[in-house]
Amino acid sequence: MEKTKKEKITKQSLKKSLRIYSYILPYKGYFFIGFAFLILSSLTSLAFPMLIGDLFGSEPSSFIVSDSNSVLLVLFIVLLSQSVFSFFRIYLFSVVAENALKDLRFKSFRHLVFSPITFFDKSKVGELTSRIATDINMLQETFNTTIAEFVRQIITIVGGIIMIFLISPKLSGIMLAIVPIIAISAVVFGKFIKKLSKQAQDASAESNSLVEEALSSIKVVKAYANEFFELKRYRHKIDEIKELSIKGAKWRGVFASFIILCFFGSVSFIVWSGTNMVKANEIPLNDFVKFILYTIFIAASFGGVSSLYGSIQKAIGATERLLDLVEEPEENILENSETPKLNGVIEFKNVAFTYPTRQDISVLNGITFTIDAGKKVALVGTSGSGKSTIAALVMRLYDNFTGDILFDGKPASYFELHHIRKNTALVPQEVMLFSGSIKENILYGNPNASDEQVVEAAKQANAWDFISTFPEGLSTLVGDRGVQLSGGQKQRIAIARAILKNPTILILDEATSSLDVESEKLVQDALNKLMQNRTTLIIAHRLTTIQNADTILVLEKGTIVEQGTHQSLSQQSGVYQRLNTI
Repeated sequence: MEKTKKEKITKQSLKKSLRIYSYILPYKGYFFIGFAFLILSSLTSLAFPMLIGDLFGSEPSSFIVSDSNSVLLVLFIVLLSQSVFSFFRIYLFSVVAENALKDLRFKSFRHLVFSPITFFDKSKVGELTSRIATDINMLQETFNTTIAEFVRQIITIVGGIIMIFLISPKLSGIMLAIVPIIAISAVVFGKFIKKLSKQAQDASAESNSLVEEALSSIKVVKAYANEFFELKRYRHKIDEIKELSIKGAKWRGVFASFIILCFFGSVSFIVWSGTNMVKANEIPLNDFVKFILYTIFIAASFGGVSSLYGSIQKAIGATERLLDLVEEPEENILENSETPKLNGVIEFKNVAFTYPTRQDISVLNGITFTIDAGKKVALVGTSGSGKSTIAALVMRLYDNFTGDILFDGKPASYFELHHIRKNTALVPQEVMLFSGSIKENILYGNPNASDEQVVEAAKQANAWDFISTFPEGLSTLVGDRGVQLSGGQKQRIAIARAILKNPTILILDEATSSLDVESEKLVQDALNKLMQNRTTLIIAHRLTTIQNADTILVLEKGTIVEQGTHQSLSQQSGVYQRLNTI
């Protein structure tokens, strides 16, 4: 998982991160009311030390004032008001935060779904999902708590400093001469200890990765008799964790001792100075009490601001990453638009292509061929010859090709993306099923299909025989990525999904290459039914599966080197015959 980094707060970073407030604008009424309650709760908290001080007399001999009951009543009213203000502040900011984050979550996912395939070629899906989860959680904490608390602490610091100077400029001067030295020392110590703590956390994360890696690959570990090797690696890492943790504990102890000595020493000095001033009648007792309480408030707020500032730095980095992500270009996909049926004629005219992430390697070099409507064309060749790339271009997963790709005689650019893809179905080698039921996975081909249509599609795909044996039938859960089903069963569900979609163009990407003989026979029979009256592009390694193709295109290094039927190509002494004997 990508670590959340602190972003140095600059004018530019603030300007970029303020883009997040476009998500708050729809809820600005709640936000401004909540901000008003934030200010009110902060100001009422500053009244607390004043009222506590008023409970005391001005002379040491008059410890409690005579009208303490009325002061206590006012204090109770202030505390009650602050409680009400705090409730509405927390509630209203939460309303704004959760609504804004809901919109941001939806837009982030929407962007990922509509991102072009080139985006995923250069991005790891695991990192994207982890980053979104981490960054949005960071923003949730920031919106709900951090910003409000940061503003409240700033108000407390500024208001508190004003109050102590109004009470006693001399005592305030003594305090402000001591506190910054302690604060700076504490920050330096804190950063050093935090660095040690981070090193220990990183080492701990690495040790967890070693455990996960070893246990997930336990068969390989045992097959190579490397149990002791894994133990050695793990012991080395946990020794490192131990050393870092002990070192951190030592410096935390030094830090704690420093704080106790300096902080409480300085407090004792300020109290001693204030007591002497009270004795000398330079400051009344009640004002001295107020001064001490305001000092405590200021010190606590200084401590809070430091950690809150760090959280805001992280939030700024999270905001920039999220907004940069959602502002990436998207594919133009139209919702619920009419998609007329294609006839299924596909033409490639002198098509050349390189992947955006590998622009130094030419994958296709001037490919030209035509697939008539309803015909079956097979693509064969060694790995890297360009077979899957042609299929990807048919589905318009990439548009950065040169030459011309036509559907029904019209350029690919003439059609909306959804037009081509709604008319196309893919049955891949590695079938990806969604967690849920068998029925939900088949319905993915046509979410509006009836139960009768789902059953019929399952029967045509030779899937109904095994589905009907499950106690829950179509409601059977397939597990994460379909782990509860065999490879042949998953393939037949994928075929049922394609049947339900009723495509004009069908792409079979090595759909039977990883199956056993019995499963292959059932799947191939289902595929034969599916291919009837559809333009079919077949990518295959097993040449026995394409013997009935109308045309076979033999690719080598991105060019078509041979083409013809199985019979004609088998009689030639060429690439196809060589592949056929492998």
